[in-house]
Amino acid sequence: MTTFRSLLKASVAFTLVTGSVAAQAQTSAAADPAQDTPQNPAQSTTQASDTAADGQDIVVNGTYARSLAAGIETKRRAAYGVDSISSTDIGKFPTQNVAEALQLVPGVAITRPRGEGLYVSVRGLGPQFQNTLMNGRTIALNDLIENGGAAGRQFRFEMLPAEFTSSIDVVKTPTADMSEGALGGNIDVKTFHPLEVGNKTTVNMRGTYTSQTKQVRPNVTVLTSAKNNDGTFGILAGAQYWGKTVRNDRFMNFGWLADRYTDASRGGAPAGLYSPTRTRPTVETEDRKRISGIVSAQWQPTAELQTTLDVVATRLDVAYDEFGLDIYPDDNNVSIGGVKQLPTILQPGYTVVGDTITKATIANARFMASREYSLNRHDLITIGLKQTWNPDRWHVAANVNWSAAHSYHPDYRTGTVRSRAYFIAPLTYDASGGYQNMPTFSTPVDVTNPANYKLYQFNIAPKDSKDWDFYSRLDVGHDFDGFLSKLQAGGEYHWRKRDYFRRDYLIDTATNQPLTNLGAGAYQQLPYDDFLSGVSGNAFRNWLVPVTAAYVGNFFTPAIQGQPITNGDRRSSFVVTEKIAAAYVRADYQFDAGSVPVSGNVGVRYVHTDQVASGTLTSGNTATPVSYPKTFNNVLPSFNLRADLTPKLVGRLAASRVLTRPNVTDTAPRITVSTDAPTASGGNPQLVPFLATQFDGSLEWYFAPSGMLSGAVFYKAMDDYITQSNTEINIPGRGTVRLSSSVNGGNAKVYGAEAAYSQVFTFLPAPFDGFGVQGSYTHTEVKADYTAGSRNIKDQLIGLSKNSFNLVGFYDKGPLSARLSYVWRDKYLSSTGSTVQAPTYVAAFGSLDGQLSVRAADNLTLSLEGINIAGAHQDTYNDSKMRFGEINYYGRTILFGIRAEF
Repeated sequence: MTTFRSLLKASVAFTLVTGSVAAQAQTSAAADPAQDTPQNPAQSTTQASDTAADGQDIVVNGTYARSLAAGIETKRRAAYGVDSISSTDIGKFPTQNVAEALQLVPGVAITRPRGEGLYVSVRGLGPQFQNTLMNGRTIALNDLIENGGAAGRQFRFEMLPAEFTSSIDVVKTPTADMSEGALGGNIDVKTFHPLEVGNKTTVNMRGTYTSQTKQVRPNVTVLTSAKNNDGTFGILAGAQYWGKTVRNDRFMNFGWLADRYTDASRGGAPAGLYSPTRTRPTVETEDRKRISGIVSAQWQPTAELQTTLDVVATRLDVAYDEFGLDIYPDDNNVSIGGVKQLPTILQPGYTVVGDTITKATIANARFMASREYSLNRHDLITIGLKQTWNPDRWHVAANVNWSAAHSYHPDYRTGTVRSRAYFIAPLTYDASGGYQNMPTFSTPVDVTNPANYKLYQFNIAPKDSKDWDFYSRLDVGHDFDGFLSKLQAGGEYHWRKRDYFRRDYLIDTATNQPLTNLGAGAYQQLPYDDFLSGVSGNAFRNWLVPVTAAYVGNFFTPAIQGQPITNGDRRSSFVVTEKIAAAYVRADYQFDAGSVPVSGNVGVRYVHTDQVASGTLTSGNTATPVSYPKTFNNVLPSFNLRADLTPKLVGRLAASRVLTRPNVTDTAPRITVSTDAPTASGGNPQLVPFLATQFDGSLEWYFAPSGMLSGAVFYKAMDDYITQSNTEINIPGRGTVRLSSSVNGGNAKVYGAEAAYSQVFTFLPAPFDGFGVQGSYTHTEVKADYTAGSRNIKDQLIGLSKNSFNLVGFYDKGPLSARLSYVWRDKYLSSTGSTVQAPTYVAAFGSLDGQLSVRAADNLTLSLEGINIAGAHQDTYNDSKMRFGEINYYGRTILFGIRAEF
């Protein structure tokens, strides 16, 4: 607490010093007293206005401009550091995807797997470091089950329709009453409520076209709201069907490894040289269908008493079908169907640049035609009830919420089905073109001829991830006059359970038999003739692929399906429960430093966590159920100060202690072994949370009607940073594999600055007064020193881009609204590598997006929206830009539609 007392003294001194300067600039009364947030920012700005210097109102009528004005107003009035995005009307969010909208917030970046905004990072810290709430309440989390890459802390924004969203707040300087869990930002997604919306119905019909598939899928949303004549009761209901097809052309590599050919029998290469491991040109397709519903009811019999019920439910089905050709240039000690294969051998005449083998011929490489199919279903339901009572100066709020998320395959026969066939042949590669081009790959064996292939082990890996979340809290506050303006205290109980189950059916009944034994219906040529057509290079662009239905019909018999689970299945499955009890006290204060109004809050939050991680450990053929209880106690103080230096200039200082709990899969006692490579991942029940002490300072200049210029600096000192450990272990039936798990072992400091500017040019003569601009820039630095295996990682964190920016130009007046935006982020570390594996980086990437809408009548709007208009592809590389990684191209997405309002 000494730090916070010092900061409070410094803050008072800061306001006293600036007070005399500010007093000379003040010519009118001080700005409105700070509040946590506006009561209804989205609705209150439907006809948003700003007061000019002469006292006249300048009305901002455009739709995007109103959203911008609402966000500015929220930021201006808040008692803490926040950025906000608001819908301007029911069912009318500024973008078609919630995550796509968030990337316009300063310091926020998103990941777009296969072109769909999915996860959010704040100030360089990845998705697991954010705490996502819905209407101020925690929510259960769906997880990735497509190929087993579950994590357990990051919210999948694809589960929430943008049309249901009223506003989103990204809180960067928390207060003591806010639920803990974010080192990056608290993201609160707020849905519509009937007493705010009133009597209104909207119908939104759109089509989604993707250039790679050349297909259109429908999107229909209906929302209706009604309230009684005296405004004491209202109900809102809505439903959505959303569809989209996706095709992502992907040249992917699983890493570059050192010293694969140092043994004389494998080529006798010098030590320290890196060469590529498993590589796969592949086409990934998705058929996405989402059905969502929302119900909200409010009862407000008096001005002091309000009851709110929120229900949101979503089902997302993603039919995933992948057509790949796996190439293994570094096999060693590999057996296929009980037959040991010859090791790969580096041939004489290879080329070395630095420490990288850029050109080589490898004998005995494995080529594997691969088809992977899964039907991935994600269900989410959340039910919340809130009661508020505000008699006189008292404020009482009770909240309870139950949510459940279920990610699974509806049938084992659709649970990550891997159908494969292989042959052994020499591989010649040339990677001298760099990571942005496909390397040259060639072999004397025809990869399109079924006669060259033998059957490989058939694999079905069904997964079932269940997440339950129960949340309750009680808050009591009282307003005062004088220095202490409000005193608030409360308690919170949060229970969460993750139950994850995985099976791996490994079927060798026909392994090593000719592929043609299954008949012509068991294989086909790649059904696309334009694989990565815009990318140079001479890697394979056509190859043979298995047919899933034929493999399933031949190999996944009722007898196979009925087999008991194996020890490997037990090792992969786990249950983790958390019981979290928290209590807080928050005091709001206000005083004048000279002529400068100062306000803020100071508080402390105590959090007690009981965690139990359960799973199965095996020794030989013996399986033993285990449970690891662990308890954490954390004290999290927070401080926020706001100074209204002039009616247009706001200064802020903040400090807090924050935490993020480890990923659920990282704490589970589990070992999941890859079916395709000698690698495994495991959990560590002894992990403790990430902790950080953070400081923020900012200036916000509201210089003109609907105009803002702001700057902020931030600093985060992280304790117990979780890093990767790599060890070699022996798995019965698989031999030696490289196990990757997590350990607490590092400290890191993240610091930087961000700037934001937005303005509607209302000072221009008509019709040019509808033009406007919005932009932000964030620079982030990191000081860190930790290890991945024996590899030292210095001044880098996973997911952290040093630079990012966005720029939006728009015209918004009368019936016309147009917007063009460019969002860019710098390269970032995506994998730390290990003792023998090079780190992986995602290269810098930018997306050009646009939107156009025309109001054809008072209640009818036509719209057109484009995503990735420039057709950018996203690349990765492995430490050196000579080492190819991934090339992803998902094309352009075009949305067109009509919106009617009644």
